[in-house]
Amino acid sequence: MKRKLTAGAVLSATALLAGAIQVAAAPAQAAAPSPVQQREALIALAGGEAAPVARALALGGQEKLVVKDAVLDTNGDRHLRYERTLGGLPVLGGDLVVHQKANGTITSVDRAYEGRLALASLTPALSADKASAQALGAVRATVGIAPDADEAAISRVDGAGAAQLVVWAADGNPRLAYQTVVHGQRADGTPSSQRLVTDAATGALLSSHEEFQTATGSGKGVHVGSVTLTTTQSGSTYQLKDASRGNQWTGNAASGNALYTDADNVWGNGLASNTQSAAVDAQFGAAATWDYYKNTFGRSGIKNNGVGASSRVHYGNAYVNAFWNDSCFCMTYGDGTGNANPLTAIDVAGHEMTHGVTSATAGLVYSGESGGLNEATSDIFGTMVEWYANLPGDVPDYLIGEKINIFGNGKPLRYMDQPSKDGKSKDAWYSGVGNIDVHYSSGVANHFFYLLAEGSGAKTINGVSYNSPTSNGSTVTGIGRNKAAAIWYRALTTYFTSTTNYKAARTATLKAASDLYGGTNSTEYKAVAAAWSAVSVN
Repeated sequence: MKRKLTAGAVLSATALLAGAIQVAAAPAQAAAPSPVQQREALIALAGGEAAPVARALALGGQEKLVVKDAVLDTNGDRHLRYERTLGGLPVLGGDLVVHQKANGTITSVDRAYEGRLALASLTPALSADKASAQALGAVRATVGIAPDADEAAISRVDGAGAAQLVVWAADGNPRLAYQTVVHGQRADGTPSSQRLVTDAATGALLSSHEEFQTATGSGKGVHVGSVTLTTTQSGSTYQLKDASRGNQWTGNAASGNALYTDADNVWGNGLASNTQSAAVDAQFGAAATWDYYKNTFGRSGIKNNGVGASSRVHYGNAYVNAFWNDSCFCMTYGDGTGNANPLTAIDVAGHEMTHGVTSATAGLVYSGESGGLNEATSDIFGTMVEWYANLPGDVPDYLIGEKINIFGNGKPLRYMDQPSKDGKSKDAWYSGVGNIDVHYSSGVANHFFYLLAEGSGAKTINGVSYNSPTSNGSTVTGIGRNKAAAIWYRALTTYFTSTTNYKAARTATLKAASDLYGGTNSTEYKAVAAAWSAVSVN
């Protein structure tokens, strides 16, 4: 499956935010602002503070901050997330999060890149056309060669977009670079959209990752069983569109992504042979993911802007995959082996759509240790969506992709209690873990999460047997999955940056536990520390 002032300046902005919210609510007859409106006001505040924050952080004269996200705590504390530019160029790996008290004082800053940016020149030695051609050639050179991951090789390259001049700082060595997107297709039918970063002086490849984050596997039919769906009536026809969840909808990829409609508002029959049955799975999975994030964290949609995602089923021919794509803000599902096994399991939906949440918040770079954390975040919340839905036909567990039967023997894709049981994932951190595929380095964080939630040792939960070891021989006592998820979400949205590694994730989750549960002496804080130590992150 498919990744961190001056009090006067801030105080005036605080008043602006309070005024923006309170003015709307003051008249007795006026409705209170919606969460989306409150977030828009907070984003506007963060945008207004960008320049004074940049000065307060002593950024260089050519550096500017561009607001990406903002979080407001119940006590008034603010966490303002910014991307950075240099001379008008985007800085990849230059993001930061500014943490402020309610009175406007700064408490800390989490930075993806700690230093001050200063390049000798912003004039590239190579032209944009040359950079685009080099990126295209780099991808063409990989045609027919399978990557290290369980992912199909590139089978076709369609072309490259225009190269964009950027500053690359994600590896701690800032330099002028180009970013180019090369489009094509993989051998299994998955669309390919590779984002490459190349040195603007030498053309050397600095980074490459696939935009389409996928869940490889084969399914065993329809998964959610009998469920209730929220639909939209248009005249005498019903549409598989949910106005109560940001108008998220499901379409048929085999018919040009046409929106599903029905005459009697009774959808599917539970069999893969009925074209609507997979659509029921997809629509319900999107709704369950929306509801989990909304009811658990107050998040209104993947981007927290009240806009629902779309889903499309019956993609390709016997396509054994599913993927999330930020560019279309959509989930796509194949029908699996023989077009008889749609990959519409609920943890697949939660996993893939969580890639969208990560993109909208921390933006974890999809390589190295940050890539492992990106994948683990999707595993964690895909699992939590499954627990939230609590379906009789898909009993919640800590197994990843168990319903899609990828190996044809009933075994899941991944195990959170002991990741190494899949033969490739890692139970604990070691110095080279960032060099392996992100789907396997994610095991460190998956194991941490299971230990934090349930603890170590042998136990049976919901009829499933687990036996979670620790790398240091310790015994870990869990604090429950809901607290563990709250800590991870807080860390993701408030403290993680694009380059967060496992060491920084430990620090961030400890901060989150302290924020949520009463400081460094709390049981939860101590459990976080113990769980990280149990996977060798010290």
